[in-house]
Amino acid sequence: MHKFIVHGGRPLSGTIKPKGSKNEALQVMCATLLTEAIVTINNIPDITDVHSVMQLLTLLGVQIVPLGKGSYQFCAAHLHTDVTLTEIFRQEYAKVRGSIMLLAPLLVRFKSVSVPKPGGDRIGRRGVHAHFEGLERLGVTFCYNVDEEAWKAKCTTLSGSYILMPEPSVTGTANIVMAASMAKGKTIIYPAACEPHVQQLCHMLVAMGATITGIGSNILTIEGVAHLSGTVHTILPDMLEIGSFIGLAAATKSTLTITDVPINLFTPVWSCFRKLGIRLEEDDNSLHIPFQPSYHIQKEIDGNLLSLSDAVWPGIPADLISIAIITAVHAHGHILIHQKMFESRLFFVDHLIEMGARLILCDPHRVHVVGLGNAYRLRGTRMSSNDIRAGITLLIAALAAEGTSTIANIHQIDRGYEQIDQRLNALGASIERA
Repeated sequence: MHKFIVHGGRPLSGTIKPKGSKNEALQVMCATLLTEAIVTINNIPDITDVHSVMQLLTLLGVQIVPLGKGSYQFCAAHLHTDVTLTEIFRQEYAKVRGSIMLLAPLLVRFKSVSVPKPGGDRIGRRGVHAHFEGLERLGVTFCYNVDEEAWKAKCTTLSGSYILMPEPSVTGTANIVMAASMAKGKTIIYPAACEPHVQQLCHMLVAMGATITGIGSNILTIEGVAHLSGTVHTILPDMLEIGSFIGLAAATKSTLTITDVPINLFTPVWSCFRKLGIRLEEDDNSLHIPFQPSYHIQKEIDGNLLSLSDAVWPGIPADLISIAIITAVHAHGHILIHQKMFESRLFFVDHLIEMGARLILCDPHRVHVVGLGNAYRLRGTRMSSNDIRAGITLLIAALAAEGTSTIANIHQIDRGYEQIDQRLNALGASIERA
């Protein structure tokens, strides 16, 4: 198993370009199953979660042709109907959470499919009830096979319906949108997730011939069509990678410029870091983080302690909370950070405490950070990560700390960040992959 050996305490400088959005890539690649025509997707990140979904598509019979760096053609004209029952498919399916978004396209093509539990980050309970309840409203029936640890899903036909979502699940919304786009009649989804990558999936489906209105809102109306055609689609830059670079610049007191940034689209991300005292300078499609010898956490308008929490879009993304914590550790002031969605996501802060961070894990969902700014430096240590965002947070902590740190289990970081060691070393970091 690979690990990072990080020599910390070095300020970084330079320009970095974010890779394509991981979450968008997984959705739009699954959507290529909805048509027999060729779909070309550009700006796909070279990360292990993407490789896993590509492998699943290949097993299903999708022809994937590389066109150049980050660009691929997908053709799902000839699929293997029984491959989902094979052990190799089950093993690959269990590697990545995004595999759950194959469910709706496979039902559209096969009418019956068997799928095991999806994989992904171990950050607490991640139910699939939003997927199943929505698809049931469209006419899908589910049966769980205890011996095979898999769900059998089947439908005679998909029919539009009003779907009251139990929660605005991003992947649940994606699955239902894909199924509804080829169901008979009208489907209304409320409250639908409206994150940028969900919007992008909807725009791609519209380009393929789907009829979807309300894109960007929490009410989606879909008129099903009988056929979808091919298209060319370009994936947005990854807003979570951009957020990670902002936190990195702040914690290491570096000067960074991030290019190819859709400034207006990711406003909640900028709002999060400005509340932590970070200066962000916007210029067309780039973001500049200047050197700040110190930064101060804002207070509430009445002078009380600032509380920061994740929320559905356009709130602060849950995946940014870990980055906000390490940013706050290096700020001046106090903050209560509330991670609402997953009860096991904050346990990585034990490593930060061992490094000397002044914080208290109040309960599985809340952490009180006492930012000491320049008064205290973190120290290098040995650590390991159980999920993508905790992994990049620990890497930021190691780069900001005095001394040498070792980070194990770095395949978690590789799942979401393409060649992160090489890209940061080009900015002046010292990261060895061992």
